[in-house]
Amino acid sequence: MNNKLPLITVYITNYNYGKFIRKAIESVLQQSMNDFELIIIDDGSTDGSREIIEEYANLENVSIIYQKNRGLNITNNVALKASLGKYIIRLDADDFLEGTALEEMSSALENDSDLGLIFPDYFIVDIEGNILSEVKRHDFSSEVNLLDQPAHGACTMIRTQFLKSLGGYDESYTCQDGYELWVKFINKYKVNNINKSLFYYRRHNNNLTNNETKILGTRSRIKDAYVKKNKLKLPATTAVIPIRPHYNLVLEEFGSSTFLDYKIQQLLNSCNISDIIVTSSDDQIDEYLHNRYNDKVRFVKRPEKIERINVSLYETLLFLNSLPDTRHSEAFLFCSIEFPFVDNKLINDAVNTLAIFKADSLVSVRPESNKFYRHTGDGMKAILEQDNFTKLEREAIYKYTGGLILTNKKTAVKYGQLVHGKVGHIVIGEMATLNVESSFEKELCYKLLETADVGKSN
Repeated sequence: MNNKLPLITVYITNYNYGKFIRKAIESVLQQSMNDFELIIIDDGSTDGSREIIEEYANLENVSIIYQKNRGLNITNNVALKASLGKYIIRLDADDFLEGTALEEMSSALENDSDLGLIFPDYFIVDIEGNILSEVKRHDFSSEVNLLDQPAHGACTMIRTQFLKSLGGYDESYTCQDGYELWVKFINKYKVNNINKSLFYYRRHNNNLTNNETKILGTRSRIKDAYVKKNKLKLPATTAVIPIRPHYNLVLEEFGSSTFLDYKIQQLLNSCNISDIIVTSSDDQIDEYLHNRYNDKVRFVKRPEKIERINVSLYETLLFLNSLPDTRHSEAFLFCSIEFPFVDNKLINDAVNTLAIFKADSLVSVRPESNKFYRHTGDGMKAILEQDNFTKLEREAIYKYTGGLILTNKKTAVKYGQLVHGKVGHIVIGEMATLNVESSFEKELCYKLLETADVGKSN
């Protein structure tokens, strides 16, 4: 009897993917190396998956676990507890591996004892398995200095001992296991990628990735919990609301208050903001704030020449930084009243994100999937070769929106720019992008405020 422990534990998680699971299992069994164990975990399927799984029950290196539906992160920990391998990797039942995936990823880990996690590029396929596109990540050896883009949750190979030392997966989350793991890993262990596509990710209507609101909300909670659990030091952050003089929107009614009050209240509700400054050359704003907020919100009169439309907010930062009572501030968060639904959760998330990923500055963005063209002498040409089959991470486009800029005060002065150095980001939901400078979006904001608890949308 061979008592040698396997090098790799592969586990397949399945819930009602009977249509795809055979392909997943076979992609593991047909690997170019055989030093692995395969654990198949069926999470309470009701679609006949069990009959297919049972066909593999007698194979020596295959074990099967049937359980009532418990969710992904609990199932991940079940696999981790049962694992015998030096390395562990999850394969979702609707995806499948390239033939050399295990060999190439385990070789990278074997050649670097400090490396805790390795992940490859991948193909996106349709429900029939036809390749739609290829997702190529940045090269970690030469291009990556800011680790704020996580590895895919599945098909990432992890050093089992390292994963156990971090306590495994947090079972309080029902999705985003890869993101939760990534945040914990990058602050303790080395991570790397293989610039080669080694698995096939099946895109269909049942993918959780289609639920953006749940994903963004979970990621925000993951970061907040990490900060609290690890007692991570956050920068002392002063929120700044810059207002141009005689800007009618400021004191216009929005719900039971005004646009200015609504933004101030979000900042007051944020536990990551230590000070709030409203700055303008308009004395009317000063009087309004004094009557409503006393010392909770400070008014700072700024020179008219630095609040013109064509003047950078960096000039306002320099002005505020020259004041004696902002010396305690380590970061400035500039936020616009034009985006009312950028709420306290997003504000907290921005500060958490800057600290976790050790960024110098941060902006609020939305991914832009539409193609962009420019006109040349020969007509319209796609920008960044967006018509290509390959989806390069370096060519991903994000649109600045939401009106949030968070910047480290000291490094901003050093670089001479508000957005500088390692620039982090938070992705905001669609509601938070609504800009009341557009009359259509303004009316939509009024309707949303009347009909919904807007905080649930971010």
